[in-house]
Amino acid sequence: MSLTPSIGGTCGPHFFYAEMGELISNSGDEHFAATMLQLVGKWVPIHLVDLSEWTLDELRDRVLGIKLLGSAGVKKDLSVPQTLHALNDHPLLRQMLHMQDPLLIQMNAKANSAHPRGTSHQCNLVSRQGNRRCVISFYRPPTQQGFSLAELSFLKRLSDTLLPLMERHAQSLRQAPRAETEPAHTLLEQSQLQREFYKRLSLSDITLSAREQEVCLGLLTGGTVPQIAEKLSVKNSSIETYLKRAAAKLGVSGRHGLAKWMVGA
Repeated sequence: MSLTPSIGGTCGPHFFYAEMGELISNSGDEHFAATMLQLVGKWVPIHLVDLSEWTLDELRDRVLGIKLLGSAGVKKDLSVPQTLHALNDHPLLRQMLHMQDPLLIQMNAKANSAHPRGTSHQCNLVSRQGNRRCVISFYRPPTQQGFSLAELSFLKRLSDTLLPLMERHAQSLRQAPRAETEPAHTLLEQSQLQREFYKRLSLSDITLSAREQEVCLGLLTGGTVPQIAEKLSVKNSSIETYLKRAAAKLGVSGRHGLAKWMVGA
């Protein structure tokens, strides 16, 4: 898979003004992701783009929340595991925590990845604004080759233009009134319950292991011990052990105590 030959001699990403103008005009709009996919796809073959905003707790090296700000492309070719996963184990987190300058993070497909889109080739462009990270993620199915050095170099140059527009898009959405039509089935956005769970942990200054978090969230969302054990590929007794450890740290007893802790009772 090769780039259009003219890209190799391009000195910067400012050579398609019409497409870039359309992207700028769609900032804060639901079509922003689709416009970006169309623009970049003319030069680098990609099947899907996800736009997300991460909120980090840098003092504790963890994720407070991830919000999907747009997605476009052929999702059926890029499978996502149904296994519960801990955001604090996300492969992007370590590189994003204390970054200063914009980053390009390449990740090749991993057949057994337990993270969103981890089974696909991806190139992530990341910028920083305080404790927020704006992330543009381009994906390619695992059946195709990963991103070449020439493609990565091109996307890095293009990021000088795309990331400021992404930040503008994120700011526009933050300032806009909450739309009731906001997608409820996004892959990266945490549910309200998950966001509240991580917020409660942060306010209580309590640290749970990745497994303990998965078990607590599984139980809070109505899962049974056997169901969670099957999802995590462990024994039922292991789930009980994780729950006991989490309950001890939270100062509660069992599932009902966990639910009361969540509502601050």
